[in-house]
Amino acid sequence: MSGPPRARSPGAGGCGGTGGGDGPRRAGAGHRGMTGAPGRGNRVEPSLHRSRPVSRGGTRAEESTAVSDQTPPVRPRRGETPSRASLRTAVVWEVLRDALDRRVKATGRDALDVLDTGGGSGNFAVPAARLGHRVTVVDPSPNALFALERRAAEAGVADRVRGVQGDVHGLFDVVERGGFDAVLFHGVLEYVEDPAEGVRNAVEALRPGGALSLLAAGLGGAVLARALAGHFTEARRALGDPAGRWGEGDPTPRRFTAEQLTQLVGDSGLEIASVHGVRVFADLVPGVLVDTEPGALEALLKLEEAAAESPAFHSVATQLHVLGEKRG
Repeated sequence: MSGPPRARSPGAGGCGGTGGGDGPRRAGAGHRGMTGAPGRGNRVEPSLHRSRPVSRGGTRAEESTAVSDQTPPVRPRRGETPSRASLRTAVVWEVLRDALDRRVKATGRDALDVLDTGGGSGNFAVPAARLGHRVTVVDPSPNALFALERRAAEAGVADRVRGVQGDVHGLFDVVERGGFDAVLFHGVLEYVEDPAEGVRNAVEALRPGGALSLLAAGLGGAVLARALAGHFTEARRALGDPAGRWGEGDPTPRRFTAEQLTQLVGDSGLEIASVHGVRVFADLVPGVLVDTEPGALEALLKLEEAAAESPAFHSVATQLHVLGEKRG
């Protein structure tokens, strides 16, 4: 599969998308995807040298995954009350952390080399660094990389995180081919010109035995969101559109089904380790209920985790997560 037909690239600052990922950029921070970067593998400005380690110093909501720079841990620690932000990331983080733990055991190394493509300000990169791993974040936005620098310093992991300006199509202009134990590809695939090429590049960055964590917008979640908002014509259009778009005003250039994502990952030579639906219920539950009902957040988080693995719920998830592993 070569992926859905190419969609027009979003304009600067006009994207959605977990990442990493971080989701849509705040105003002025550049857009979330890897297209529209300042060029293939462009060097960063002198003040942000590309190889410089980060220094110390009622209806479903729209598909935004924006999270503020004050985001709490991606998964609440035992005994902590979860937050709305943690609902967006908990399922992905649990899968990713387990994959990293398996890799640690397989290699006998406590510290792994992790690449976060489109990782923005470090919503996943910083927690991975807290586990002791070395993380390289590649992102086209200098503003996001400066935010990453600040976040890493505040978390005390600046020596294990570095920011690199670039994009996935010019990935090997800025990072080593085959140099990473894990690659995070969160909220980026929706925006690349060629999804198949983007996945292939991410896979080529892996060492044998490494893991790819792929997170992308789900088609069914968008259809459900438009329908519950009363936009029935747009919901039907998204359902039949090759790229899963509901109209010209749709900020997301492309969406995927679970079958499309697994085919992209499988065609790249990886074995599919798991598929999860992300934000199956979290965007449907009225905020007033979650915020005022005692224990509602904890119960909702457990429900999300229970439903995530069920194929029956993949078709209505806001996002889809695929974990692929490279043969050793």
